[in-house]
Amino acid sequence: MLLGALFDESGKRCVVGRVWKAQNAWERARGLLGRPRLGEGEGLLLEPCRSVHCIGMSYALDLAYLDRRGRVCKLVRNLGPWRFSASLQGHATLEMAAGALQKTGIVLGDVLIWRKEG
Repeated sequence: MLLGALFDESGKRCVVGRVWKAQNAWERARGLLGRPRLGEGEGLLLEPCRSVHCIGMSYALDLAYLDRRGRVCKLVRNLGPWRFSASLQGHATLEMAAGALQKTGIVLGDVLIWRKEG
């Protein structure tokens, strides 16, 4: 997985400071399964990804679905273990620890841009 960060549409404000981006189908399918809980300011970006399951997870997630332009089209707060979520308009999904949506201030309509570290 590549490490980067998510910025707002202007590119000036860092919204999520440490975001891993899955690079292939295997990394997208595995997601966070078997990985430690995400910390504050961390996320996993899955692209393409229109649905997420938490089968086998032991902790809840916050999700932001993004359309092809990076615009937030759906938010899901506190998706618990063994639950499922999907977005027909979504093209990518940002997974974060439960409570992160409130802390980051991400809202519907925001445009998020991922930039590779370095």
